[in-house]
Amino acid sequence: MNATAPLHRAANGRMATGVAAGLADYLGVDVTIVRIGFVVAAFLGGGLGIVAYLAGSLLIPEEGADESVATSFIHSVSNGR
Repeated sequence: MNATAPLHRAANGRMATGVAAGLADYLGVDVTIVRIGFVVAAFLGGGLGIVAYLAGSLLIPEEGADESVATSFIHSVSNGR
């Protein structure tokens, strides 16, 4: 695990939203291993890999961003009141 860098969705090496690439950077493993893990979890886990990937897309901030998509949405809704 990379204790010095925060978890983020990677801008480089991404195939979709960068969740697997960012998680691989954070854990210090090859991105292929993380991608295979998501696929295996999708098939053998009853779709859990898909749910986990979508949750990561919403909850993990983009590289260089201060907050995630979900946090940004919550702030925009609460500031609109």
